[in-house]
Amino acid sequence: MILSVTRSMGAILMLTAVLTLSGCGYNDLQGLDEDTKAAWSEVINQYQRRADLIPNLVNTVKGYAAHEKDTLESVVQARAKATSVQMTPELLKDEAAFKKFQEAQQGLSSALGRMLALAENYPNLKADQGFRDLQSQLEGTENRITVARKRYIDKVAEFNKMVRYFPTNLTAKFLLHMEEKANFTVADEAAVSKPPEVQF
Repeated sequence: MILSVTRSMGAILMLTAVLTLSGCGYNDLQGLDEDTKAAWSEVINQYQRRADLIPNLVNTVKGYAAHEKDTLESVVQARAKATSVQMTPELLKDEAAFKKFQEAQQGLSSALGRMLALAENYPNLKADQGFRDLQSQLEGTENRITVARKRYIDKVAEFNKMVRYFPTNLTAKFLLHMEEKANFTVADEAAVSKPPEVQF
């Protein structure tokens, strides 16, 4: 009799524990953490695609505008700086490192914009099929970067809400030791309101 009561109590405790854990958000937090990592990997993938296009683009422009040495060197240096930042999952936990990464990518975007604006001064460069193909690929990559960043922003927002909302915040803090993840920010509000004009 005592054994059956003990088994019944054990079963009730086990059922209570399962029901309690299912409402704590443990699995949801784990799933969102993986989703943010996957979204981040896609951001990195697109930034790498852009970095891989740059040497060919610089060489093509160099053939037509070799005396624009400063502009071409600034692109090469910006690419080196952008690719030197270690893009590991730990970057997402370090706000300062994430900001450094974001600034390096923004510097590369600015340098590329200046280089592509050179095409206006060189009609033969604008007419070159190789340049136009690279320009088109770069434009497509910039669009992919924007989409990947948007997906990452959305996933991080969802994750950060779960980390902050009750009762999942208790699971995140005490059981999983999770904190909010860094997200992309707009460094210059004016840049958002008026995109830079680059004529091709």
